[in-house]
Amino acid sequence: MKSTRKGLREGELGKDTYGRLACEECEETLKKRNDPDEVFSVRSCPDCGREWKEL
Repeated sequence: MKSTRKGLREGELGKDTYGRLACEECEETLKKRNDPDEVFSVRSCPDCGREWKEL
């Protein structure tokens, strides 16, 4: 699982007009999932299911 920063640099993620993260492949806004036992949250695409870590 890559970080959101790396995904932005590699062109896998982009920002929409409101500054939200979006999957470039599906053009869907990413959903956020928080795990209380982890330091990071997980951002996932609801359409294709790919995931990125947000530190």
